[in-house]
This record gives sequence, C-alpha cells and structure tokens, in this order.
Amino acid sequence: MFYMPFSLRAASFLLNLILDWQGAAKNKFVFGRLFLSLRGFVKSCSFFGHRDTLQTEELKQKIRETVERLIVEEGVDTFLFGSRSSFDELCHIVVTELKEKYPHIQRIAYLCKHETACLVGAGTSLRQKIKNLTGRDEYVGEYEEIKKSDRVNSAGRASYVERNQLMIDASDIVFVHLDKGKRGGKPSGTILAYDYAVNKDRKTIII
Repeated sequence: MFYMPFSLRAASFLLNLILDWQGAAKNKFVFGRLFLSLRGFVKSCSFFGHRDTLQTEELKQKIRETVERLIVEEGVDTFLFGSRSSFDELCHIVVTELKEKYPHIQRIAYLCKHETACLVGAGTSLRQKIKNLTGRDEYVGEYEEIKKSDRVNSAGRASYVERNQLMIDASDIVFVHLDKGKRGGKPSGTILAYDYAVNKDRKTIII
C-alpha cells in the first residue's frame, strides 16, 4: 500500500478542516488524539519543578523557547501537569499562551485524591469567585482532560510520588527545573521525579 508521510501540523490542519466541514468541532479533541495516535504522531511532555521556584520573565522566556521548539521540531502536542508548584503554574501559563498559536496542543492534569482542576470553560468563573471572596486575582489553569488513578488515590502520603511516576510513564519527554543544591537531606519530589525519569530512559530537559 502506498503511504505518503506528512507532518504533524499538516495532519492537524487536515483534521480541523474535516471536522469543521462536518460541524463536529466539539469532538476535535477526542477524534484528533485518536487520529494522530493511530498515525504515531502523539507525543507528550511532562513538567516538574520546585514548589518555591521564583517566576521571572527570564525563566518564562526560556520555558517558552523550549516548549515552542518541542512543538515545532519534535511534534509534541500533549503537555502533562501535576503538582501545583510555582514552576508548574508558569509552564501552564506558557503552554496556554502558545495554544493561541498552536491550537492543536492539549493540556492534561494528573490529580491526587484531594486535588481539583478545571476543564476548559470553567476557569474564568472560578477565578472570579476566588477574587470576590478573597480579593486576590489567583491564576486558575484550564485543561482539556483530567486524569485520576486508583493507584494514586490509594498511595496515601506517597500519592504525589506515584502521580509523578504515572506522568513520566506517559511522557516521551520530561522537562525539569532542577535545583541540584537541594540534593542534600531529604530529596524533593522534583528530584525523585528526575531520578525516576532517568531510570526509565526518558529524554530529560533541565532548565
């Protein structure tokens, strides 16, 4: 059978044309991921960073350059988020901004038992409710998909470690903001995640 390879962006463009023509825009995420997965195009990246990472414009720019390169040059279309660390929040902001330019990319939240997240369309109203109650304008991220796991929910105090491992298992690339100076004493969740990714032979990017 004759097979003509084509790029991720071309596949995404063709899919959008077909679905728009059929009036099935609401099913783009489900059918899009199925279509790209069958052609071997789906590629995912997860983020891990320390909870107290200082959010700066310099760091945001570095993240943006790296993430855009992953989208354009390596075909990454799915980004996985777990902890509510400062670094994760900054990465989510960057991915959400890039989604305006690359609408096919997807954001997936991996949650522990008592965590919550907003699907697309629910974040704005929640952000306003928080502002009305507290007077603070808190960032509320939105996601195309939310995942929970019995394995994580039953892990007790180790649930964050189990959640991170599930994310890494589902990732092709692991993007880490790593402060190696924190290796002294009890290892942080970020360091444990990085070590697990290396042991699993995942491609790791350290920033």
